[in-house]
Amino acid sequence: MLILGLESSAKAASAAVMQDGALLGQSVQCSGLTHSRTLLPMAEDLLKNLGLGLSDLDAVSVAQGPGSFTGVRIGVATVKGLCWGADKPAIGVSTLEAMAWNGLCAPPERLICCAMDARRQQIYNALFDCAGGRPQRLSPDRAISLAELAAELRALARPVWLTGDGAKLAQGYLLEAGLDAALAPEPVREQSAWGVCRAAEGREARNAAELLPVYLRLSQAERERQAKLGMQTT
Repeated sequence: MLILGLESSAKAASAAVMQDGALLGQSVQCSGLTHSRTLLPMAEDLLKNLGLGLSDLDAVSVAQGPGSFTGVRIGVATVKGLCWGADKPAIGVSTLEAMAWNGLCAPPERLICCAMDARRQQIYNALFDCAGGRPQRLSPDRAISLAELAAELRALARPVWLTGDGAKLAQGYLLEAGLDAALAPEPVREQSAWGVCRAAEGREARNAAELLPVYLRLSQAERERQAKLGMQTT
């Protein structure tokens, strides 16, 4: 299966092409430019350099969330456009599950703790075990406070390996709480389109019209709107 994967859920954006589990190429950019300017050209250049076109692909995959509201929207919209234009199916995957593939290089005794900064003393998080050579989910994707995460990890009584753009934030809190929390090396700490491709393997590809962002919680603007409406009705 030949898959193009896109990842734009956080600061770094990336595109990757994988065929039957083998990575053919990946492009990563963390320039501070908006993903609306970088993601599509990155994907087009990658395919061109590999001598491929959209018509050669079996599917296009994307990290559909959680993550940055703007970044997730851009990724989903880009994949919808590519799929509709080339009449290709899409595969949406959890950002956290895709990130968990970084844990293949972690010591087998450590839990893989995927962490994205969700602000307000929260992270988007899921726990995985990679001892079997692929991520095995131990928790659902959730927005969780660092205090709640620390309590859960203390009960599990296993050392953790942190990956994701919120890994440093989580590590600082967990170490202060007296927990054994190791940080993934920088090259495998950020979200990547390679992980998106791996997470998409074996999943059913569907019509791109069914692809939707997954946010886990309301945006700040929506929270403020609801708070304002609540004040007006009291």
